Amino acid sequence: MEDKKHVWDKVSQWEEELDYLKSILNKTDLVETTKWGTSIYTHNNKNVLGIGGFKSYFGVWFINGVFLKDEANVLVNAQEGITKALRQWRFNSKNEINEKLLLSYIKEAIQNESKGLRHKPEKKEIEICDFFQNELNNDIKFNKAFETFSLSKQKEFLEYIATAKQEKTKISRMEKIKQMILQNIGLNDKYR
Repeated sequence: MEDKKHVWDKVSQWEEELDYLKSILNKTDLVETTKWGTSIYTHNNKNVLGIGGFKSYFGVWFINGVFLKDEANVLVNAQEGITKALRQWRFNSKNEINEKLLLSYIKEAIQNESKGLRHKPEKKEIEICDFFQNELNNDIKFNKAFETFSLSKQKEFLEYIATAKQEKTKISRMEKIKQMILQNIGLNDKYR
């Protein structure tokens, strides 16, 4: 018997429907893997789509669905303004699934993946508060040491200073991290 523990079915009410989706997906070249606690289907080791069940629907989510033509107008963005690339095709019953149409969407998603169409997250500029910037400007050695850290580690330091509410807290925090930065120690290295 097939192992069903990795199918994302939040309310355990879509077993038959998810099995049907899997039977359709088995007709493609996609490879089933388990990621994020559910079935994710890949092409050349790249994520293409996933399936799962939720309280009021079950469905297929296309990882880079933003690039699909969606001529049937069936795809939805789960969180407008937040979700950038992922698109869902939701169903309320097995009878709503049009296998031929679904396979055409899957084929297009595979082609898009083969072409390398992927949504690239926008890189956010890091904001440096005046207090921190003054320290960088006044100490060249400190500035050079800070620049050697990865962007994510730089953000940790900047946030640590920026979240201090009182000036005396900023000063004590700066004294602490200045030594860490000069010794090439990240703020949260001990937790990694």
